[in-house]
Amino acid sequence: MALRKSMKAGVVGTVLAAMMAGAFVVPARAASDTAASDTAPAGAGHRATQRAMDAAVKAGTPGVTAQARDTGGVWASASGVGDLTSGAPRGKNDKFRVGSITKTFVATVLLQMEAEGKLSLDDTVERRLPGLVRGNGNDGRRITVRQLLNHTSGLFDYLDDEEYSRTYLEGDGYLRHRYDTLPPEKHVKVALSHKPLFDPGDRHSYSNTNYILAGLIVEKAGGRSYEDEVRDRIITPLGLKNTSNPGNSIHLPRPSSRGYSKLFRSAPDRIDDVTEMNGSQGWADGDIISTAGDLNRFYSALLGGKLLPPKQLKAMKTTVAVPGSSGMSYGLGLARIGTSCGTTLWGHSGGMTGWLSMAVTTADGRHQLAYNYNGDWDRTSMVKIIEAEYCGT
Repeated sequence: MALRKSMKAGVVGTVLAAMMAGAFVVPARAASDTAASDTAPAGAGHRATQRAMDAAVKAGTPGVTAQARDTGGVWASASGVGDLTSGAPRGKNDKFRVGSITKTFVATVLLQMEAEGKLSLDDTVERRLPGLVRGNGNDGRRITVRQLLNHTSGLFDYLDDEEYSRTYLEGDGYLRHRYDTLPPEKHVKVALSHKPLFDPGDRHSYSNTNYILAGLIVEKAGGRSYEDEVRDRIITPLGLKNTSNPGNSIHLPRPSSRGYSKLFRSAPDRIDDVTEMNGSQGWADGDIISTAGDLNRFYSALLGGKLLPPKQLKAMKTTVAVPGSSGMSYGLGLARIGTSCGTTLWGHSGGMTGWLSMAVTTADGRHQLAYNYNGDWDRTSMVKIIEAEYCGT
């Protein structure tokens, strides 16, 4: 899920949007998920990253948790607080809502299904979801699965709908409705109440609606829930014991910190605890809960060719230009990111009300970095953490 591009443009909307104007960074080789103290001296080789995390906290983010994996082993660290009321520190092994990083999981499942002959990237949405995408100029007969995954469908982002935003993302509306169960079809209906932004294939425009539809296609092609497919194809085989889909649960599994948001335009300094929310309000565009360690294992396996055959991994890494960005392009649920020092990274950002996350890896899957903020308002410093890890700046 990704936050609105106006007030919420970094929370529920993808953090990628905030990073489009700047450079990005990459991580190192995958190792075991043992504690940092068991593999290398705390902070060894990652001092710049720690300084960037501390600076984010000094600038106002409550806390940061991070893990890097490279040829030196595993480095895990945290900065700031996990609970503004008690003052408890942010944990190195915290679980958190990863937001739009979920999209890489969904795209991986669909590409596995393509490799198995269950569908084609060139199938139309109409073929897979007959009659669903119609009205206001929207036409599923003209949109392909590939265009959903690389955000070239032209479909309106349901999170940009003003009424939806007032009801579920902002201020008193969010606080009243945070526990509501929202079926994915509601999100589609909201999106289709708007005309498409452009003809399918014309350009890239990030839309969470695309991955709601992708999740529905997963269910049609597999004959069971999207959550079951993600669990059995990715979570269980990779041993991601700290990763889960919440369904309509409101709780965040422990260990975890509290999540915070600035929900009110009229009170920009007000901070609300938004830890509890109904997981169905994200679904296939952003519902997954995970840890920095599990995200690093996932991206290492993905870029290392352990989840997809070469043909499908090549398709995932075939990118389209992101308008207005610098050094970034977007594939199938996977972004290509260029850093200031010339390192190319692959990964995804994620925003959910109360949380900002990032997970990136080098192309060979040998150096990863994943981290999370338990506050959703500072996107700028997230880029600095990537630069610190990969460029030492």
